Amino acid sequence: MKIGLVCPYNIFKSGGVQECVLAIFHELNNRGYDAYIISPAPKIIPESYDQKILLIGRSTDLKSPFHTTSQISVSVNTESLTRELHKHNFDIIHFHEPWVPILSRQILSRSKAKNIATFHAKLPDTVMSKTIEAIITPYTKSVLKYLDTLTAVSDAGAVYIRSLTEKNVRIIPNGIDLNTYKSSTKNSTTSNILYIGRLEKRKGIKYLLQAYSLVLKQNPETRLLIAGDGPDREKLESLSKKLELDKVKFLGYVADDKKMELLANATVFCSPALFGESFGIVLLEAMACGIPIVAGDNPGYSSVMKGKGSLSLVNPKDSEEFARKLNIMLYDEDIRTLWKEWALEYVKQFSYKNIIDQYEDLYKQTVK
Repeated sequence: MKIGLVCPYNIFKSGGVQECVLAIFHELNNRGYDAYIISPAPKIIPESYDQKILLIGRSTDLKSPFHTTSQISVSVNTESLTRELHKHNFDIIHFHEPWVPILSRQILSRSKAKNIATFHAKLPDTVMSKTIEAIITPYTKSVLKYLDTLTAVSDAGAVYIRSLTEKNVRIIPNGIDLNTYKSSTKNSTTSNILYIGRLEKRKGIKYLLQAYSLVLKQNPETRLLIAGDGPDREKLESLSKKLELDKVKFLGYVADDKKMELLANATVFCSPALFGESFGIVLLEAMACGIPIVAGDNPGYSSVMKGKGSLSLVNPKDSEEFARKLNIMLYDEDIRTLWKEWALEYVKQFSYKNIIDQYEDLYKQTVK
């Protein structure tokens, strides 16, 4: 079976969708399938890359109204695209985020393969998102008519697409490489709360700072490490100074090796996102490392934190409850042990092997 995996974002730039596409790509080829990635070419193309990555058209940085920036497809050479599709004659083309302009729409209108879609993102429940939804809905509907099979990474991620179609949307969750993220003995003797992610409003970091200020009243040696960058960094640093939080460190963007070092030294991983999360791969990474979590009770995170994992969920705006939950996960060893035992077993179902088993089964069903 010949399979094309369409990524609308720059495949050479880190991101949850890119990581998912690359993992499926490598595992399918390992299993004997003839898999390719189709992605827009970035401004700077690496000197060497896998020749089964087909670069079509161009991508550029575009900033969304949610203060996030992605390199997405902005132009497609339709003659080149038609030649590539004719040359490869795919049995299946698997589109990730097909509602993102414009590569997927151009391929779908020319595809003679069975077309499968995976929807990753969840639009935030805000007035702004309703405006954006009204703009993108006609485009998304024009894409849906070409798709044979629909999937989403969670029920939260499926809400928007289910509002537009009566077609069945199968849930296949995101995955994780359990060989990369492994439980290890914490190296640091200091109690560290770790945040990794974008510094933007919906991530709820200001509420983490407020709760952390309460944690310090009981446990003054606790540190807070904030890794990542974004439009709210200056505001958050100012708030930290205002609250006199001298043990907060803003680390900026961190590469993968530094990220693994931070995880190895974390006592608690905290991701207080308010909305806009369809799943939460960062939560799986922390689980696989055996790090207790405190997370925002948004629908996407709630879909991951099942069973004993619900102990981790909190309303980030409730500073006292947030601080109480952080203190429990930091210092109650009985709860920490119980949580770790649950997490290390629970996370196994999200190994990429298991997730790609589900996609492989779906491919076979679709081409029957």
